[in-house]
Amino acid sequence: MADLGVILGDLAAESQTIDDVVAGLPAEEWARPTPAQGWTVAHQIAHLAWTDGKALISAAHPEQWQAEVESLLSVGENYVDLAAEEGAARPKDELLEKWRTGRRELAEALAAVPDGQKLPWYGPPMSAASMATARMMETWAHGQDVVDALGVTREPTARLWHIARFGTRTRDFAYKLNSLAPPTAEFRVELAAPDGTTWAFGPEDAEQRLTGSAVDFCLVITRRRHHADTDLVATGADVEEWLGIAQAFAGPPGEGRKPGQFA
Repeated sequence: MADLGVILGDLAAESQTIDDVVAGLPAEEWARPTPAQGWTVAHQIAHLAWTDGKALISAAHPEQWQAEVESLLSVGENYVDLAAEEGAARPKDELLEKWRTGRRELAEALAAVPDGQKLPWYGPPMSAASMATARMMETWAHGQDVVDALGVTREPTARLWHIARFGTRTRDFAYKLNSLAPPTAEFRVELAAPDGTTWAFGPEDAEQRLTGSAVDFCLVITRRRHHADTDLVATGADVEEWLGIAQAFAGPPGEGRKPGQFA
């Protein structure tokens, strides 16, 4: 299991990968539509900056969290889209600098969280390490929307391990979001890592199993690809059901991607 310092370092690297993609884009490219309906490249970066800001409140000022949630709910159920719209309206250099400053401040705040302290969030409370992993997952997922829109290819890295592990640990959370009872038995998940090794999660003798590439698994659990467009192979009815509802992020599941919907 990676420690917090390792996760924060990988989160910084993952963020910089997307930063490098968008930093040199002309303003008109920031307005390019992404696979998320109604969201441009600017919306994606604005959302990352906004969510980092909310995570900063959780990490540095947890006593303010309940008031923060109540304030958001007073805006209405579409507060995420409204925040992205507001952020996307900023000049691109200003928005980029806001994201850079916010993610740096968040990393410092997470590093200072005492061991054992749980941080409030929109889903279940999390440790600082889990919060950093969740930020990694979101950064990679929204980065996928950006590169899909721009036609850029990202080379997969070992950083995907954090997201894959997070995806297996949030299995029951996805069932609950869909008002379904989670299976009582654990699954075995075996994934082909970018370096050719295998990442394995769950008991070796589990009857129900999932195999395939780590990249495809991460795309599915972040709802960036329909599982029919991946090489994932499910053995067992419960695993097949999970592939249809898997979700590693908090919030409504939404419709997800249709087969063949990449950009």
